[in-house]
Amino acid sequence: MAVEIAGIAERRWVVLGAGAAILAVAIVTVLVSIAYRRDIDQAFKRISTGSQVVQTSCGPIEYAMVGAGMPVLIVHGAGGGFDQGMEFARDLAAAGLRVIAISRFGYLRTPLPADASAAAQADAHACLLDALGIRRAVIVGASAGAPSSLQFTLRHPERCAGLVLVVPATYVPRRGGDAPLRTPAWTQFLFDTALRSDFLFWAGTKLVRRVMIGAILATPPEIVEQADADERARVARLLSHILPVSPRRPGLLNDAAITSALSRYPIEGIHTPTLVMSAADDRFGTYEAARYTAERIPGARFIGYASGGHIWVGHNKEAVAEVVAFVKAADTKR
Repeated sequence: MAVEIAGIAERRWVVLGAGAAILAVAIVTVLVSIAYRRDIDQAFKRISTGSQVVQTSCGPIEYAMVGAGMPVLIVHGAGGGFDQGMEFARDLAAAGLRVIAISRFGYLRTPLPADASAAAQADAHACLLDALGIRRAVIVGASAGAPSSLQFTLRHPERCAGLVLVVPATYVPRRGGDAPLRTPAWTQFLFDTALRSDFLFWAGTKLVRRVMIGAILATPPEIVEQADADERARVARLLSHILPVSPRRPGLLNDAAITSALSRYPIEGIHTPTLVMSAADDRFGTYEAARYTAERIPGARFIGYASGGHIWVGHNKEAVAEVVAFVKAADTKR
């Protein structure tokens, strides 16, 4: 009888334990759902303001504009949009420049056309300037925004007052015919998983933040951890502002196709003032590509940082100052 009572008690504890575990999972699930819904709603709200769509001869293009002075066109990298461009634009505007940050093909409210090549994007940059009544501008191409920025300079030299390439996705010959850009070990995995889903990307920023910084932002996490508070906050914004991923996915796929098959442009024919910047520990390997590009554009200046990764951590104020000085020098030559 005592054994039977003990067995009943044991089963009750098992049932209670299982019930408690189920309840705990349910509570965690609800809390995660609430947190995700709050953050993703904020992300969609953020991209719904601060920009406008203009109808151009190349189709609708989303952009935001801030400041006054020499026009500067910001061409964002992969995973961006006008909001990514505005991260850099605000600092330039504060220095007395008029900055236009676009959403490239397939990003946010700029649709992906049948021809979304770098050359077609370059023509769309010119179409946007036409629609805004801007004759000439300095173009700043970051990361995957570099191919269309180079093409803009080649195809529309009379519209380009200066060219700035920051951690550029550009051609460089590598031994064995390797691709110009490197892909960190986790990057392809995250591209096929987290960058397909708003929820998975959000979860990644919460659970494996260091991995996301290393793979998505292509920056050594320890560099970020050693940076000052302002730089850590900038990195946090850059990572979180990739959300929402879903309205950027078409552009991401298009960028992947373009950057995986980078070809050599006739850059020796560029006679526009040019500034090229990168960091040696950029995990996408843009340092070699940036230096190669700068060496072949007549008169181009190359700035190479020993560290900072793909988002030049620890050098943002310096980089902004360099770009401002470059743009203002270009302005005097108009």
